[in-house]
Amino acid sequence: MASFVDAEFGEITIRRVAHARYVRIKVRTDGRFEATAPLLTPTLFIKKMVTDSRAKLRNLAAHTSIMHPYVDGQQIGKEHAIAVIPTTMVTSAQVSTLRNRIIVKLPPNSTLADKSIQQSLRVAVAKILRKEAREYLPSRLSALASTHGFRYARLRFSHSGGRWGSCTSQGTISLNIALMKLPDTLIDYVLIHELCHTRHMNHSPAFWQAVETIDPLYKTHRKLLKKHTPII
Repeated sequence: MASFVDAEFGEITIRRVAHARYVRIKVRTDGRFEATAPLLTPTLFIKKMVTDSRAKLRNLAAHTSIMHPYVDGQQIGKEHAIAVIPTTMVTSAQVSTLRNRIIVKLPPNSTLADKSIQQSLRVAVAKILRKEAREYLPSRLSALASTHGFRYARLRFSHSGGRWGSCTSQGTISLNIALMKLPDTLIDYVLIHELCHTRHMNHSPAFWQAVETIDPLYKTHRKLLKKHTPII
């Protein structure tokens, strides 16, 4: 995958795809910007688009976890937490995972807010959330489908910064690993939402009626979900 470095936003990856009709820039779950573009789009054109869209991109970044850095003691997923260890034994920050802790060894004159440390944390967090998602979501989705009479073709995990989940017309359900940041009730709401899309590939009244049949509090859950972001 191609990329270029912007002075303000850092590395921006470029994903050229055959079905794309225009250039679209988003924030990935790892906190980095990604441009999706038609196959023959010149990199120079994408760079100009970034330059012309700086105000919009700053606003986009402001509503993601890029502007909400990880902190000491923060819970990650269902079973992990960040533990910061100030130490003179290292000359550069080290991020590692031990049991249920993400350990950050900080040398003198370094802070957890340093951009490079935050990015290293995002990489570690993504691995943990993916592991937790693979351990929990397949069985939970299967249980809900069995209980309520749904069928789906297969399950895949996504790493998209914009959506919690999706469902194709062929019955493939995609779930964002960032779901593991949510309370169990909201995870269930997303799973139910996608299962209902196996019958209704839209957001018609019939679709929402199907959701409500399983989750009578779906309106509350939907509002609560908007307070969260799938950005890691």
